[in-house]
Amino acid sequence: MTDPLEVQADAAQVLRSAFAGDGDGVVGAFDEMVHRGGVEAACELAWGLAATMIGEGLAKGPWRLDFPDIEQAAYDARWVARFLSAYANADLSTATALFRAAQVDGKLEQCLLMLAGSAVATIRKHGCA
Repeated sequence: MTDPLEVQADAAQVLRSAFAGDGDGVVGAFDEMVHRGGVEAACELAWGLAATMIGEGLAKGPWRLDFPDIEQAAYDARWVARFLSAYANADLSTATALFRAAQVDGKLEQCLLMLAGSAVATIRKHGCA
């Protein structure tokens, strides 16, 4: 487990970069997290972004993904939807499996960029930025 303050600082850096449209900064923050704490630490960072999007006070699930035609969506969009579903269900093992699958498929960077962009869009939508 990574230091929660460290994860929070890295999440803030990811969001700052995403708000600025700096994809390299987003990826760099995740890469730095991997360098310091391994893939698990980067997954914790992504988990924190999911928390930012879903918010607090979510009723205990089970929640199901309701995204018509999800299989036709781009890989990164499917990944983010499933990652958020895993978060909503407090299913860290599925989130970790999704993270590793994207890594093996060579799509992790693209997925993390989509996740960060989705977090920014959610924050903007709720008027918190």
